Amino acid sequence: VQLVESGGGLVQTGGSLRLSCAASGRTFSRNPMAWFRQAPGKEREFVATISWRGGTKYYADSVKGRFTISRDNAKNTVYLQMNSLKPEDTAVYYCAAGRRSFISTDYYTEDEYNYWGQGTQVTVSS
Repeated sequence: VQLVESGGGLVQTGGSLRLSCAASGRTFSRNPMAWFRQAPGKEREFVATISWRGGTKYYADSVKGRFTISRDNAKNTVYLQMNSLKPEDTAVYYCAAGRRSFISTDYYTEDEYNYWGQGTQVTVSS
């Protein structure tokens, strides 16, 4: 089972990036998916999650209104559209697959996810 992120890179403040996470080895169409990020010297933190149908989404306060999570179950892929990027968004971004078939109240914790990608670097220059 693999989750492979792509789409990271270097962008200026105010710019946009779209991250993708493609799953292989099994389908995650019945699991919530999420994005986390880890900045240098900091712990990994929750960014966004989406239910398996795509109808429920939660975001960290720091990205609300700027980032949008979406998914295409036919392609076994989840996306993170990031707009109005700030230097503080600089981090390695990881996608993760939920261990349950629903979004629990602990959706922002790493323990709710049992498959992780290797991460993709996003750097926002000031």
